Order: sequence, then C-alpha cells, then structure tokens
Amino acid sequence: MKEYYENEVVPVMMKEFGYKNKHQVPRLEKIVINMGIGEGARNSEIIEMHAEELALITGQKPIVTRAKKSISNFKIRKGMSIGLKVTLRGGRMYNFFYKLVNLVLPKVRDFRGVNPNSFDGRGNFAMGLSEQLVFPEISPDKVKRIQGMDIIIVTTAKTDEEGKRLLELLGMPFRKG
Repeated sequence: MKEYYENEVVPVMMKEFGYKNKHQVPRLEKIVINMGIGEGARNSEIIEMHAEELALITGQKPIVTRAKKSISNFKIRKGMSIGLKVTLRGGRMYNFFYKLVNLVLPKVRDFRGVNPNSFDGRGNFAMGLSEQLVFPEISPDKVKRIQGMDIIIVTTAKTDEEGKRLLELLGMPFRKG
C-alpha cells in the first residue's frame, strides 16, 4: 500500500494540486480505532474480551481508556475502564487501511459508500462501524457481544478537499451524491 501511495498517488496529487515538492503531498499519518464500552465499567471481562478482538483486528495491543470524570447518571466513577483505543502508524497503519478498504467495507450490509461529509475541516476522516464481525479475523461463533467502533484516519492534508482526494486515490469508496 505504501509503494502504491508513493508510485501512483503522489504523482497524481502533485499534478492536481500543483505541489512543487513530493513532501508537500498529503499522506496518512495515523489511524486511531476506538471502542467505547460503557458496560465495561461494571464488568472487566467484557473489556478483556473486546481487547483480544481489537488486538486480532489491528495486530497491536489496545490501551484501556479510563473515565476522566465521574458521571452519576451513567453510574461511572473517575478512573473506571470505559473503552479501548489503538493508534496505528507505519506499516501496520497501511496494512489496516488496505484491509479496511478492500475486505471490510465490502462486507458491510447495505453498503453504498462512506459518507463524504465525515471530514473535520482539516483533512481528517472519521467513520464508525456498527459491529466487529465484518473483520475477517473475528469468528462469528466466538463473539458473545456485538460492539461497534470508531475509526479516525488522520492525514497531513490541510483541507478536506485534499484529504478526500488522497483517500479516493488510495481506494476509499465514497458515496455518490
């Protein structure tokens, strides 16, 4: 995927946006996968189970995120485990992106493309998946609880237009219209 970026994407982006140097071309910086597990505050087994799944999916051990403040309405105390997070960079990031675009998104039910309006204004893209079963590493009979996740793709693009074009050239299927 990295070779494809350097050989195919960089020349096209330089031509389209008029960059003078190949280092000006936006690139993927990191991919952050986040699982918010509210029930994990009361049941640590759920956190461990989803941590194993996330490690299988990403090839990297996730960090357990903890509550910063106590919230009485959600019965959460400061310091309780409430989620998992993985930050991918380098080779693992490109491998995960390739797997996401070519294997996972086509398996999503009723998939017509990702929302092109999910950019944050600075060229970074965020999307959510409603279940972890779409990943090929997860076996459906071993899953006890379906859990969604957020995937944030951080790029070095300055604008949403540049970020969208970069992801399009890398193969991200955007919804038309």
